[in-house]
Amino acid sequence: MVALITPVQTARSLAPDLARGIMLLLIALSHAPAFVDDWNTGPPALDAAAKIVKSLLADNQARNMFVFLFGYGLVQLARRQEARGVDWTSVKKMLRRRAFWLVVIGFANAVIFVPIDIVAVYGATLLVLAPLVRAGETVLWRTSALTLVPATLLMAWQSVAAQGDPATIAEIMEPTLAAHLVAGLPSWPANTLVSTVIVVPAMLVGILAARRRLLDEPERHLPLLRRIAVIGIGVALIGRLPAALLAAGAWATPSAPVGWTVAIAHDLTGYAGGIAMAAAVGLAAARMRRGRLANALAALGQRSLTFYLFQALVWVVLFYPFTLSLHDDMGFAASLAIAVGVWLLSIALAAWMHAAGHRGPAEIVLRRLTYRG
Repeated sequence: MVALITPVQTARSLAPDLARGIMLLLIALSHAPAFVDDWNTGPPALDAAAKIVKSLLADNQARNMFVFLFGYGLVQLARRQEARGVDWTSVKKMLRRRAFWLVVIGFANAVIFVPIDIVAVYGATLLVLAPLVRAGETVLWRTSALTLVPATLLMAWQSVAAQGDPATIAEIMEPTLAAHLVAGLPSWPANTLVSTVIVVPAMLVGILAARRRLLDEPERHLPLLRRIAVIGIGVALIGRLPAALLAAGAWATPSAPVGWTVAIAHDLTGYAGGIAMAAAVGLAAARMRRGRLANALAALGQRSLTFYLFQALVWVVLFYPFTLSLHDDMGFAASLAIAVGVWLLSIALAAWMHAAGHRGPAEIVLRRLTYRG
């Protein structure tokens, strides 16, 4: 087992919060088109360009950045507790309480808002893997590598299924709120448990990165961060470009072997890209002066759970038949524009909350539930 105690910092680190703030843009880009009926109703060239952007930046990459930062945050949380003299057994119990309530919050998100949820998946994974927060590096690397294979194959299977005729949530939206609230209940447990496999590799790499304080003290790790960012983003662009071109209709649906190869390359290199983007934010933070934009993005990152749920609420309000019902009024590019707009609104709201001294309501609830035992 590895002790996590290091000198406690007096100021909150900028890079992890910046990364979480930027991550919410990628999450919005990934999710918004799922609520549109027909992806080809806008200007063809604009929709094609939007599909390339989404496939390169967001699909099965935004989640990996998200879960990398989740793993990173677990070490930060455990480190703060141990620095206060809390023993590891108590820290582990606290992590599992947090995990349980993440499952509850994720369940509520999937039932009340939209059936795209990662919060419960994080919670279920942490319930099982909490001891790994303090495991040795060899154990972490080996477990990450071993789970990378089934995780990639699972994602590739989903990607291959979407290559021919991508299904959207708009096709299964219920006409009434009452029907909506019960529609996702039967499939939620299986979807959550299966998805836990996908998040393990990047989560464990996030734990390893936090051990070295790569984002807490980026100025001390500039060469390493630069290598991770340059190599990871380069590999991701090369590995993900064929799938992006396929999604944009630049070439015909390939044979089954080619389709699987394209999907595996896209999803496997998404792990490298998600982690590399976090490293790139660390590089930027090491050179960045804290101005209004940086503070606003950091404020958003500090409230990432709140604004992840806020995005889900917005999708319901905008797209569902029992609300504004815009699901059949826009194409792919327009949905990405909506995603960017929601993210910009989130920045403004987070900056206002920070200036007013308000923490995120979801963070307040989770903190109280986590430390209540």
